[in-house]
Amino acid sequence: MTRAYYTFTPYNVGRWIIWTAFALVLLLAPQVFTSNLAVSMLSQMGIAIIACLAYNILLGQGGMLSFGHAVYSGLGSYFAIHTLLKVAQGELAVPVSLIPLVGGLAGLFFAFLFGYVTTRKAGTAFAMITLGVGELVFALSLMFSDFFGGEAGITADRVVGEPFFGITFGPTVQVYYLIAVYTFVCVAAMYAFTRTPLGRILNAVRDNPERVEFIGYNTQIVRYLAFMVSGFFAGIAGGLGAILFEIVTAEVVGPLRSGAYLLFTFLGGATFFFGPIIGGILMVLALVFLSELTKAWLLYLGLVFMFMVMYAPGGIASLIMMNLRVAAFGRLRELWVSYLALGITGVVALLGAGALIEMVYHLQLNAAIGPHVEYLGARLDSSRAESWVGAVFVMLTGVGLFELARRHFRAHWNEIQADIEKEIKRREMMA
Repeated sequence: MTRAYYTFTPYNVGRWIIWTAFALVLLLAPQVFTSNLAVSMLSQMGIAIIACLAYNILLGQGGMLSFGHAVYSGLGSYFAIHTLLKVAQGELAVPVSLIPLVGGLAGLFFAFLFGYVTTRKAGTAFAMITLGVGELVFALSLMFSDFFGGEAGITADRVVGEPFFGITFGPTVQVYYLIAVYTFVCVAAMYAFTRTPLGRILNAVRDNPERVEFIGYNTQIVRYLAFMVSGFFAGIAGGLGAILFEIVTAEVVGPLRSGAYLLFTFLGGATFFFGPIIGGILMVLALVFLSELTKAWLLYLGLVFMFMVMYAPGGIASLIMMNLRVAAFGRLRELWVSYLALGITGVVALLGAGALIEMVYHLQLNAAIGPHVEYLGARLDSSRAESWVGAVFVMLTGVGLFELARRHFRAHWNEIQADIEKEIKRREMMA
């Protein structure tokens, strides 16, 4: 007779706290940021978070570099807005709250269609095929104006059908809460996907596809299934965008949108699940705020990307996790002086470089209105050599001091990491 043994598995309290905090942030954000612009930006952040996390299923989880993922979010937007038009005409009876799922199904269908071709290859070949598919769809969007609406795009009114408990989705805040619900559910679903056997084997395909083939899995099928999952969530993001903006243009399937997904997913940190969440927030801030501050915002964005590749290839999420590891061993307080020095010298270098960039752009675009440039409250004269020499001096001084601070920080950081490794080994020996 065998005796049954029961074991108690405690709840993961930390995980419950994180998800509860995430839900509270989504719930209370419009109460803190109450202006229409702020609520609109919060809505865009929710959409960007879903889109970047969907893209990261390919890039971070599966190691698949895609240059055309806007195809699936963009086509999801088009099908969602056509559905919205059909609802307004009385030809369909679909609640507005379910229209993002129409976009998701459209993204899933086209991922099923195009993914069968793209996932037959891996690595560089996969990236080039996705680039070709993206350019093909973008070209078609300008050719077939009956469906895509040409350069003017397609517009619709999201206030259709009978109100549900007074909810018409006319006010921006109502649309925000719809997006917030989809954001929470989609983020939770994509996190759950990473914990499934398919998500785990996808990580194995990323790390060692030959060994995965050896143990009996078809790596092409694994990539194909992940591609369809990614396309589904990207389509949901596109459907939410169609409801929020009430217009869809060819830009949503264009290469710039695909590049934005890649850029900000990488900046946020593709190797960690929460990295694309950071990237999605940064994407909205850059596209809304930075683009309004300066005409050279794309150049600044490129410089930030270059420095992240050079000094923090794991993205912002990796910086956070590395410092949390140091903090767990009680050594983070030793680095605050180095961080302060890096921050100050980095800001000095950026101020000098920014002055040079703004004067160059002024000469190229606005020379007819005079030589003066307003830069962070200062008035620069692009026609005088003193302004150029001063900007170069500030930039070079900042760069030089930053490099000295970086070398000192690097030596101290390596020393701390060596001590941490010794402490880990000591604890293992005592266990």
